[in-house]
Amino acid sequence: MMRERYFKGPVFAVAPMMDWTDRHCRYFHRQLSRHALLYTEMVVADAVIHGNREKLLGFDPAEHPLALQIGGSEPEKLAAAARIGASWGYGEINLNVGCPSDRVQSGAFGACLMLEPGLVADCVDAMKQAVDIPVTVKCRIGVDEQDPEVALDALSDRVLAAGADALWVHARKAWLKGLSPKENREIPPLDYDRVHRLKARLPDVFVGINGGLKSIDDAKAQLAHVDGVMLGRAAYQTPGILAEVDAAIYGDGASLIDERSAAEAMMPYLEAMARRGEPVHRATRHMLGLFHGRPGARRYRQILSTEAARRDAGPEILARALFEIDRTEAAAA
Repeated sequence: MMRERYFKGPVFAVAPMMDWTDRHCRYFHRQLSRHALLYTEMVVADAVIHGNREKLLGFDPAEHPLALQIGGSEPEKLAAAARIGASWGYGEINLNVGCPSDRVQSGAFGACLMLEPGLVADCVDAMKQAVDIPVTVKCRIGVDEQDPEVALDALSDRVLAAGADALWVHARKAWLKGLSPKENREIPPLDYDRVHRLKARLPDVFVGINGGLKSIDDAKAQLAHVDGVMLGRAAYQTPGILAEVDAAIYGDGASLIDERSAAEAMMPYLEAMARRGEPVHRATRHMLGLFHGRPGARRYRQILSTEAARRDAGPEILARALFEIDRTEAAAA
């Protein structure tokens, strides 16, 4: 039986990244791409239920399309957290079944849930019953000694039977014993073919791929095999990539923007932050890699890294940093 598609066309997403994809980062990324799907940092279900919701869940409407990633392993709590997320206006709830950090393991969720596909299915079922927006799963191809051929199919089949609308797969194993979270992002070998085989087996299911993708060319190559691509560190560390997304992935050349225009678009946002007494470096720290490889980029980063951290800093700091880009590029012309 044909499933209703999660998205009708190819999807480019920026991965959920702890300490990085907060609301300020997402607002900045939105200045570079109108269409990229943005994800929050992972928020633990207990925090959603009991914590400061404005701090944890608040976002600017301009951030849409926007998904909330939740961590947890108790169906009732995940259902409650999903219901809260939907009420806040998120367009998708994503369950984290891929994070390998010690903190996540101690809470019995994240990548260790690859070992319990039945429990993940129960979680998805509870979340689907709680909300009427898409519920998706982000996972690894396996953990530790699991055979990815068996483990990924087992998890996928169970969560899809429970109603999951899409699968996002980080094309690496996670080694819960012996590797740090950073090492888990780099050492386990990438196996894109395993994800391609999953998609070939599930032609009516949205399958997206994540892990090691560094460019728009990488993304386009993957879209020959899967429905969606998700970039993490490359999109964050060299955000200029995102300026190519709308034209290259979505065929929307009308929204094409250059890096400097995207930076200028952040000025009113920084002004609003300064007016309410919020340190502007909370936003500018996400902009450090914007001019990567261009003349003046080093001085631009220095200004934002040091001067934006001052208590009285405002949008004029970004203006000074941009002046260094202009000055250096003019001198090099």
